[in-house]
Amino acid sequence: MTTDQQATARPETLLSSWKDTATRQAIVDYVGRTVQEGGAQYVPPAERVAVFDNDGTLWCEKPMPIELGFILQRLAEMAEQDPSLRSRQPWQAARDRDYAWLGNVITKHYHGDESDVNVLMGGILQAFAEMSVDAYAERADGFFRTTPHPTLGRRLRDCTYLPMVELLRYLEASAFTTYIASGGDRDFMRPVTEEIYGIPAERIIGTSAGLRYRDDDNGGSVVYQAEMDVFDDGPMKPVRIWSRTGRRPIVAGGNSNGDIPMLRYAGHPSRPGLRLLILHDDEEREFSYTAGAETSLEQARAQDWTVVSIKNDWATVFADQS
Repeated sequence: MTTDQQATARPETLLSSWKDTATRQAIVDYVGRTVQEGGAQYVPPAERVAVFDNDGTLWCEKPMPIELGFILQRLAEMAEQDPSLRSRQPWQAARDRDYAWLGNVITKHYHGDESDVNVLMGGILQAFAEMSVDAYAERADGFFRTTPHPTLGRRLRDCTYLPMVELLRYLEASAFTTYIASGGDRDFMRPVTEEIYGIPAERIIGTSAGLRYRDDDNGGSVVYQAEMDVFDDGPMKPVRIWSRTGRRPIVAGGNSNGDIPMLRYAGHPSRPGLRLLILHDDEEREFSYTAGAETSLEQARAQDWTVVSIKNDWATVFADQS
């Protein structure tokens, strides 16, 4: 038995939080074909690239994405310091803790309405302008570790999906290189991804603000500018994946309409890909919703993507929850 075959011979130990369903078997079968040397679908290890969205795919995104809570905190501070901001969005929503407005920004974006997301982005760029990347990372790390989820009764740090972490380990044991390709902020994710996912900072692809170098007597620092570098969502995801990896992925996982181009980009006719779409249908253990994912679900049915039901395919959602 080759090293590749040994790595995938015991999925029951690496995917223990997955129920024994057709979905799990589809994953195991696909990986098995890619590592079978001499097989028709064998893929050399260097070309085994897997990319995953983050919000709603690797960690919980309701009642709003985790990083929006972080941004809300900073915007609320700004509104306290400057009363003129209190009647303007997104500062008004931040100060009033209007989670509905903030959550709907993302849903509207996935339906093609960019009006509110542009307003939010404008506020975010002002919120962190001239802050150093080091100060931002320290602040983001502290927020993630200490802030409780508003409804799940656990720290945000503990809102990662255990089955997906197991899937990352399973793929890595089969010589895949895993990346995150998220619409979320790259630098918000970087401080914690190696610890919670085993994915280092250099393999995080995400939305980013403009940067500049600011010199000083201590060697200088890199600081944020009040302008956007790239919004890593929709058609931009395949572009950014290619620019960062130089590879076309063969495995991709997402959960929303914004992930469709990335999912379609995985594999090609001569090298079939595995496209995983996470379906949030477990109101008891997590949340149940399809808003912002309607088109992706239609494409999954039409193109035979693998839909992962949280309710039916996962024996466990979070690490300490059965």
